[in-house]
Amino acid sequence: MRWSDLTWEELPAVLAAVGHAAILPVGATEQHGPHLGCGVDTVIAEKLCEAVAAQTRVPMLPPLPYGCSLGHSRRWPGTIAVTPVAMIEFVKQIGDWAYHSGVRRLFIVNGHVTNAAPLRCALEMLRAEHDDLMVAVINTASLSARVKQFHAADGDDWHANDAETSLMLAIAPEGVRPNKLTEADDPDRTGCCVFAHPVNRTSRNGVTGQPSLATVEKGEQWFQWLVDDLAELITRGRVETPPLDFSYFSQA
Repeated sequence: MRWSDLTWEELPAVLAAVGHAAILPVGATEQHGPHLGCGVDTVIAEKLCEAVAAQTRVPMLPPLPYGCSLGHSRRWPGTIAVTPVAMIEFVKQIGDWAYHSGVRRLFIVNGHVTNAAPLRCALEMLRAEHDDLMVAVINTASLSARVKQFHAADGDDWHANDAETSLMLAIAPEGVRPNKLTEADDPDRTGCCVFAHPVNRTSRNGVTGQPSLATVEKGEQWFQWLVDDLAELITRGRVETPPLDFSYFSQA
């Protein structure tokens, strides 16, 4: 159920059948330590949304492969970042055009932690311009209690850790270097910090966590949790209406 595979004649009926909903996966291109490819966040977001789109029949827009990855610095090759301002405006324009194609419920599914703030800003702009457009930003790593727990099991400021490595082993093993796992572990050093430091000042190798603990079996289980929990949210959102039906633009 990919937007890019549907024709303009097919889209209106597809959208009408699912409450005029669409899914926008958002990822990033950034270093993920010595053992994972730079596309992890995009791969996980895309494969998750693809599975949920197939299950719910809500069409998936093409994924965004670049994100707000400035905190990863230029210490390691591989990161291709955009500024928060650029991301806000880009997602806003995607939302505008989706609206004019018939979307009235937009689920932005974010696979990279520091995309959250600019995506929230884009949400604010979209709903302020389109009175009948509902927008949700869903961060994959915290979409449910059990998903949040396994992501942060080996560090609050996790990155390229057991969770991400296990997921990649299960859904995209070509992006994993198994011979690098035992040497990739690096602890979370941010526990007592007041400031939000960039990764070049918190990690020796771009990792925070214990990728050496990763297994295919854990990845398969965790990916299924992600699919089930996101599908449940989107299924509820397909029929949700605002608590009150007042216009954004007038007192009536």
